[in-house]
Amino acid sequence: MRNFDIIIWGATSFTGKLVCEYIFSKYRKNEIKWAMAGREEKKLQKIRSEVADTSIPILLADSFDENSLSILVKQTKVICSTVGPFSVYGTLLVDLCVRHKTNYCDITGEAHWIRKLIDKFHNKAKSNKIKIVNSCGFDSIPSDMGVFYIQNELMRKHGEYAEDIKMRVSGIRGGISGGTYHSINNVIKDVYANKEIFKIINNPYGLNPLDCMIGNDKKDLRKIIYEKDAKSWVMPFVMAGINTKIVRRSNAINNFIYGESFTYSEAQLAGDGLKGLIKGIIGLIPLALLSLKPTSSLKKVLNYYMPKPGEGPSKNKRENGYFNLRFYITMKNGKKALAKVVGDRDPGYGSTSKMLAESAICLSLDKLPENYGIITPSYAMGNRLLDRLKSNAGLSFNFI
Repeated sequence: MRNFDIIIWGATSFTGKLVCEYIFSKYRKNEIKWAMAGREEKKLQKIRSEVADTSIPILLADSFDENSLSILVKQTKVICSTVGPFSVYGTLLVDLCVRHKTNYCDITGEAHWIRKLIDKFHNKAKSNKIKIVNSCGFDSIPSDMGVFYIQNELMRKHGEYAEDIKMRVSGIRGGISGGTYHSINNVIKDVYANKEIFKIINNPYGLNPLDCMIGNDKKDLRKIIYEKDAKSWVMPFVMAGINTKIVRRSNAINNFIYGESFTYSEAQLAGDGLKGLIKGIIGLIPLALLSLKPTSSLKKVLNYYMPKPGEGPSKNKRENGYFNLRFYITMKNGKKALAKVVGDRDPGYGSTSKMLAESAICLSLDKLPENYGIITPSYAMGNRLLDRLKSNAGLSFNFI
């Protein structure tokens, strides 16, 4: 018996606060037994006073203290974590969730850390029948669940899966928080420090099982190209590095249900003509700045002007943000189709907080496929999560 259905770990973080606010306002205290957890009691009390009430318990633990984390993990069915960088703060927590048979979800986009979890904990989590589900935010639910939706609909209507899917970001509006920026910087720092991490991030199949790391997919786009299907210049998409690997892992760990020759890629539409080309060139600038060496003078200047941990887009910006993703589909017979996934809030926070919350609730309360280990959202939760995203989280999935 567990005291709680869900514990929000990192409730004082920018995203953690939004998750708490969402669960309290939508589900209230009598539907879900949940608690807020973190390291500092005063901060937790402050956040609770802003988004909930004193009926929601506060729990204390430390990311590096095994005893306090063990006590936390043993009390709940699901740990929902927003504490990043996850490669710094998350490994012990996942280890304890596996040991104490507690399901887990997070919003990490750190592919090299997920690779570490797979290598260290996948088999034990599988044998303990535990679901450890990474990337339950904008990276990578719209991509992973979008492909899941498309492939299932194609199989239902046409009796076959798509051979190739290209996701192209058609429209997006949102900001960045200090926590997200800090996590991105940590990945860049790790890449510069360790060539093995670069190999994982650079490998299109870096999250596949070790004996299944081959296929027809290419490395993520790093330049501007023109695509006839989209009638647009396309430029690199910052989340492609994690999203594509999650989608490919979903296919691989599900016995290559979409086929061993299935390919998937992501990029961002810039528009047609000279205007589109110029927009694409300009779009390369922030990507170049993010990838600067952490010790460079220019990167230090950029760090000064970026939001600090705990800071992020205003409520107005979150509520007026959105994302529109287009999926260009090619069947084995060469026929084409088009689908889209649309979110009604800014992707990184307004939508991510709802996606993460619904993932945690789904893991805790719903009857799910008996798939276990270090796994992906679509493989872990399938149609139950898809229904929740459409009904509650403001996402729509449609063919055009």
